[in-house]
Amino acid sequence: MAFRPSTLPARFAALSRYPGGRALFSWLVGRLVPYSGSIGARVEALAPGSAVLSLRDRRAVRNHLGSVHAIALVNLAELTSGLAMLTAAGDDVRGIVTGLEIRYLKKARGPLMATSTVAPPRVTQAMPTQVTATIHDASGEAVAEATVHWLLAPVPGR
Repeated sequence: MAFRPSTLPARFAALSRYPGGRALFSWLVGRLVPYSGSIGARVEALAPGSAVLSLRDRRAVRNHLGSVHAIALVNLAELTSGLAMLTAAGDDVRGIVTGLEIRYLKKARGPLMATSTVAPPRVTQAMPTQVTATIHDASGEAVAEATVHWLLAPVPGR
């Protein structure tokens, strides 16, 4: 059976109805994308073109200064943008990250929330697009803003 990104929001909604369902869905996403799964982010909301993920501040994602490591923030931003992009792009589109820029606005401490919303273009040939992901701390202050550059292309044979 082929992976179909468009089914992820419905699967998230179905699992979210049950205790531990969001945690299970997030674990499954982590298994699907192992490196991104290494930070232990949790999917809090998912709809076509929109993703909200949380990240707990814990020793595994901290740096030597006691704040969330810069690369954990990049990983969170990329995963958030990817879920938003791929759930909206359609099953006949694939994407790969070709670049990423991130601005660190303040030390990231405590629980974090990343959001990304995108309306992808109609993809008939390979084309670049950009997706923004913003990470906020518990007070609602932005700690990082990322622009993720995606190359979208039609899936061969579809």
